[in-house]
Amino acid sequence: MTKFSDLNLSDKVLKAVAETGYDTPTPIQAGAIVPALEGRDVLGIAQTGTGKTAAFTLPMITLLGRGRARARMPRSLVLAPTRELAAQVAENFDAYAKYTKLSKALLIGGTSFKDQDKLIDKGVDVLIATPGRLLDHLERGKLILTDVKVMVIDEADRMLDMGFIPDIEEIFKRTPFTRQTLFFSATMAPEIERITNTFLSNPAKVEVARAATTNTNIKQGVVMFKGSDKRKEPSEKRALLRKLIDMEGDACTNAIIFCNRKSDVDIVSKSLNKYGYNAAPIHGDLDQSHRTRTLEQFRDNELKILVASDVAARGLDIPAVTHVFNFDVPSHAEDYVHRIGRTGRAGRKGTAIMICVGRDDKNFADVEALVKEEIPRIENPMAKAAADAPSEDAPKAEKPKRTRTRGRKSDDKPAATDAAAEAPDQKPQAAKDEKPREAKPRQDKQRDEKPRHDDKPRDTNNRGRGGRGGQNNRHNDNKVVGLGDDTPAFIALSFADRAKA
Repeated sequence: MTKFSDLNLSDKVLKAVAETGYDTPTPIQAGAIVPALEGRDVLGIAQTGTGKTAAFTLPMITLLGRGRARARMPRSLVLAPTRELAAQVAENFDAYAKYTKLSKALLIGGTSFKDQDKLIDKGVDVLIATPGRLLDHLERGKLILTDVKVMVIDEADRMLDMGFIPDIEEIFKRTPFTRQTLFFSATMAPEIERITNTFLSNPAKVEVARAATTNTNIKQGVVMFKGSDKRKEPSEKRALLRKLIDMEGDACTNAIIFCNRKSDVDIVSKSLNKYGYNAAPIHGDLDQSHRTRTLEQFRDNELKILVASDVAARGLDIPAVTHVFNFDVPSHAEDYVHRIGRTGRAGRKGTAIMICVGRDDKNFADVEALVKEEIPRIENPMAKAAADAPSEDAPKAEKPKRTRTRGRKSDDKPAATDAAAEAPDQKPQAAKDEKPREAKPRQDKQRDEKPRHDDKPRDTNNRGRGGRGGQNNRHNDNKVVGLGDDTPAFIALSFADRAKA
């Protein structure tokens, strides 16, 4: 079995590694460290959580053991997609370079430019940065990359997802052609492959697992969820999440819950705290000091549940995370691999549970297609609880139906019902035949009692068409007025008189 002492690392690095408690390198470390120490470019593809950070920091520290940094001219450069991952790399460097005199600077957003400029002016051996902040320093003329000997791109596929590829290409152009490049990724998208072909020279390809495979130490599951209606679905989904956490019991010592949207991160976190769970949010809109403090509380077990956006899907090296809950199916299938990779690290067992609603079906199909396996379905515990509860559809006393009848008193219908009950042998049709005969006089009576605008008795001789008692004048209560004394003479003539005329 290969050990770190077999990999030609410097004695100071081996001493630091031994103090961390590690003796045997992971497959990606064993495969990448040797060619990196030989000065070759390296293309490393491995699952998240397999030790890729140490795979490039250990040889980099050994290679930089000789030499001295000059002001504003770092000797090595590590690019990471997020602040958390960059900070994680810086922590690894501090742990493994503790017996060397190498210096470092961390260039990330949310921190002071002035403090970063002071470190750069002194000269640093290792510069760890996010692409955006690094370009800010380059454009301000505070940094020169012509002395970079080793350049590392970490989580390259995440760089692609976040739109950093043009920035990386610009940074590459500012580094010397003779640099050594170490390129690491969990997946290998076509765009990533194009960049490796452009900027890597005859790299040693180290692929310890098929790209985008999940760790076998992680027990996976998915709940196919459908809310009672669209309005209630969000709250019912949060109730399902709480139920899933409770079902894990004492096995869930801590957990990371991933949401697709930052707004959902805040809502889920507040909801969990409302119901007595110890939770806190972390996403890109929060202040960097707040994010750092939250991560420290989570690492120190002061915080049980971390509700996060995909900003925490990469770079969080917290070995003891027992559970990952995907509140949403990730929009990008590759993110599923990185999310669940926060658990089951360093050989430990882990559990990953996902909630899938109807609108996530396409994204869920993409996830299963990527990992090339079917994620086991978990029975919805909320549906089972609803089935065991008393039915809400039990028959209730029916309220009497309201009928719209004109000119009929409210007690007319019960009277007809009573009459039918007293004469059960009488056919229903007979009752129907009696209704028109009773309804008409009532309606006529109602019309007669209706006050008229001219306060005069109704003229029964002015009937409308069809003999229906003034139907044509229903909307005009004014009496029709004739021509009176102004009647033309020809109208007064009879038909016989008109013929003579």
